[in-house]
Amino acid sequence: GAGLHSEQRGTNILDSGAPYYDVYGCADGEYISIAPIEDKFCAELLARLGLDASTFPDVRDRANWPAARTILTETFARKSRAEWCALLEGTDVCFAPVLSAAEAPHHPHVRARGTFVEIDGAVQPAPGPRFSRTPPALPRSARQSQGDTAELLQRWAIAPERVAALRADGIVR
Repeated sequence: GAGLHSEQRGTNILDSGAPYYDVYGCADGEYISIAPIEDKFCAELLARLGLDASTFPDVRDRANWPAARTILTETFARKSRAEWCALLEGTDVCFAPVLSAAEAPHHPHVRARGTFVEIDGAVQPAPGPRFSRTPPALPRSARQSQGDTAELLQRWAIAPERVAALRADGIVR
């Protein structure tokens, strides 16, 4: 309602339009994300990056976003993701490493919260939300789901002609 949001993607504060809410490449080809929206968090980021807040472009003015993005891009490209993690994790910078699907379950933050579970050797997201008095059931094993796909589709009330078409197309056996 205040006219601050544009329908054009990549031009808004929360969709990587703002240089302070984006993902940046590191020296090792990995990525980090930052989101210090409030001034106090931006100030903390600049201090930890060794950038002078008095000369850094005022990011409250969108006209300064390209210059600020250039500085941040060049700065983050100077160190590896691991080096940025060592410097920024546990601070008020609003920072996180961008992890691959294989890395995510092993990150200390994710492990401490039980975000992933392993069932029959397959790592998968834990169910949510998680409440202390009503914990959700764990997902079924992928092995329990194996079987005649056509039979499963019929149990789910998929029309027989649709199952036949899927079989003819080689999508199900």
